[in-house]
Amino acid sequence: MISDLPSEWFSWHGLMSALGLLVYALGSHALNQRRHPAAAIGWVMVIVLLPEVGVPLYLLFGTRKLPKAGRRLPAPASPEAGPEVAPAWVQRLTAAMSLPPPCNYRHLAIHADGHEAREALFAVVASARRRLDMCTFILGRDAFGDELLRRLIERAQAGVTVRLLVDGMGTWMGGRKHFGEAIAAGVQVAQFVPPLRSPFRWPLRGRTNLRNHRKLVVADADRLWSGGRNLAAEYFEGSAARAPWTDLSFDLQGDVAAEAAAVFDSDWGFAQSPLRDEMGIPGPRQWPPGGVRAPAAQLLPSGPDYADDTVHTLLLTSCYRARNRILIVSPYLVPDESLLSALCLAARRGVAVDIIVPARSNHRLADISRHRPMRELARAGARLWLSPLMVHAKAVVIDEHMAMAGSVNLDSRSLFLNYELMVGFYSEPDIARFAAWMAALLAAARPYVPREPGLARYVGEGLVLWLAFQI
Repeated sequence: MISDLPSEWFSWHGLMSALGLLVYALGSHALNQRRHPAAAIGWVMVIVLLPEVGVPLYLLFGTRKLPKAGRRLPAPASPEAGPEVAPAWVQRLTAAMSLPPPCNYRHLAIHADGHEAREALFAVVASARRRLDMCTFILGRDAFGDELLRRLIERAQAGVTVRLLVDGMGTWMGGRKHFGEAIAAGVQVAQFVPPLRSPFRWPLRGRTNLRNHRKLVVADADRLWSGGRNLAAEYFEGSAARAPWTDLSFDLQGDVAAEAAAVFDSDWGFAQSPLRDEMGIPGPRQWPPGGVRAPAAQLLPSGPDYADDTVHTLLLTSCYRARNRILIVSPYLVPDESLLSALCLAARRGVAVDIIVPARSNHRLADISRHRPMRELARAGARLWLSPLMVHAKAVVIDEHMAMAGSVNLDSRSLFLNYELMVGFYSEPDIARFAAWMAALLAAARPYVPREPGLARYVGEGLVLWLAFQI
């Protein structure tokens, strides 16, 4: 009982708590770690109540932004990129956040299903003649992963420079851990922040919790395959043991692929020399004469390598500027308070807000925590739809002026912690194609009917939401 505890224990506990808070305050200020209020409160509570546990956890997982992120140079402006190429407010906002400018693309293919996505992926791999870059969160330990590695080996043996970047945590979450055969054949392989390697170097930098969730394959800096799919069987055609998931991916050609290659270079450099905080900031581009013409798209990376929460900022601004519709598909729906408020206000002022999520996702905690924001959205007039399929797609359509597709989930981990990648499209015909893909998914879904929870359920949702940054 508390009265039986020696006074020395309280003195020791108080000293440890004070020192822990000092470490937290100095670390957050010195490294410019701006945090969401819920995350800040969570760290403070853990450090005060359990400093012996909280301080080591903070040192392991506390970094949210790299120190050099605030010193990233502004991205070079594309020449003669007028409002007809992309909305003027988008160009101003993204330039202020040092994002790559809008640029040209051609031959956009939005994959109808996993089979089409698989064939497109293998076609991009086979097209590489000089350089092939591949980044994924998970590379499956399955027949699909075997086939993909075999094709990478073929390109390496043909004299192509092949680089494969796999997230370190992803290798421990069902992904492939060993790449000996590929490396022996000439494929360069790197793990991004491996959690169990060099324990005396990585954890003290606070980056163990940062994951590279970007998905991209770039051939010769001219062809790009990207979207929400990890490179494993369930994200394509499934296997005998696992049904395929519904996901969204696309491929294209042009300057957007060159920007994706620059992002890969930055991530590859950091994976190779993380202790130097190298970010490989791209230099000025040599744009084609005559400037950027429609159709134009824009690479939208986000994560610890940018001072701003770029995709979150763009989503938030888009919701406030939307006039007609907001169409969203995401496997998880745990937005922070600011994005939730923006979506609710859009619905209240008459914008048609439709959000598609799976009836049951692959993350039970995400399914529990999503009900509170879903009830709030439904009360505001938004329409929520439950797909009978496991939907892993991530896309947003705002009015007729922008579609975004890529790797960002609508949860706090994806929006504030992970390295992520979206592509923004500004061509009305292509925006309509993304909207049609999402509308077909919505047509097979059933409407979400909110139900008021009991006390136990309400408290449980709140506790899980408190951990939302870790979902």
